[in-house]
Amino acid sequence: MTTATADTLEDAWAERVRANREQVDKVREVPDRDFYAPVSSLFVADPRRTGEEALDALIDLAEPEDRWLDVGAGAGRYALPLAAHVAEVIAVEPSVSMRNALRTGKEEHGVDNLRIVAGAWPAALAGLGRPPVAEVALIAHVGYDIEEIGPFIDALERAASRLCVAMLTDQSPASAADPFWPVVHGMERVPLPAMPELVELLRAKGRSTEVRRVARPQRTFDSFDGLATFLRRQLWVEENGVKDLRFQAALRDMARGRDDDGWTLASPPVGQVGILTWNPPA
Repeated sequence: MTTATADTLEDAWAERVRANREQVDKVREVPDRDFYAPVSSLFVADPRRTGEEALDALIDLAEPEDRWLDVGAGAGRYALPLAAHVAEVIAVEPSVSMRNALRTGKEEHGVDNLRIVAGAWPAALAGLGRPPVAEVALIAHVGYDIEEIGPFIDALERAASRLCVAMLTDQSPASAADPFWPVVHGMERVPLPAMPELVELLRAKGRSTEVRRVARPQRTFDSFDGLATFLRRQLWVEENGVKDLRFQAALRDMARGRDDDGWTLASPPVGQVGILTWNPPA
């Protein structure tokens, strides 16, 4: 058990998120509009896929009569396949481009029990009706960059009657670009909080938690340009600018693969994916 108080841990979380954001404000060359607009297609996944340990772990938690609330559902990587196993999925997503990708996936695969809600959490909870609004509330790779993590988690707990689920990695997904920051920007990247910090915070709040660890698959991209596009968004550089040329040169040394086999980093982020579960307080 942690000896730090929840307030202290929330403050430490917020400090790291602010420091991470302040770095971006110092170096950004591209505007902060819809961050995911150029890369939303990279987050699309076949809802009928099999053999993904993290998805299987979520399905193991699902019951046929459940309503699941997926906060920050993105393009539906988990919302769409979960819909085949539960009564309804409510997908909350603030990004227009991600919602469009999710809507396309919903229509292409004939998913009728998925409701898409535009909005950011926790403000979106007010528009969903009287809490709890679902049996299970899920965040999947969401929360790393949320400064006010306390109210964010509090709202997640109010939204669920049976279970809260958080799928996070030991290091945030954005950390894949961390090795390029010294080359491109001349500074080390401030790491965002991730699974270990959330577990510590919840335990400080008196929650009894369980974590199921699964392998963190090595992410591959269809092309070198696809890999570059994903990483470039985490570096905030203008394509073909001076800094981007440094990035591209470094990536040629640090990437591996071929167009027919997929492209990835030679030294991808380490660690595991954790599926963290806890019961919301009565």
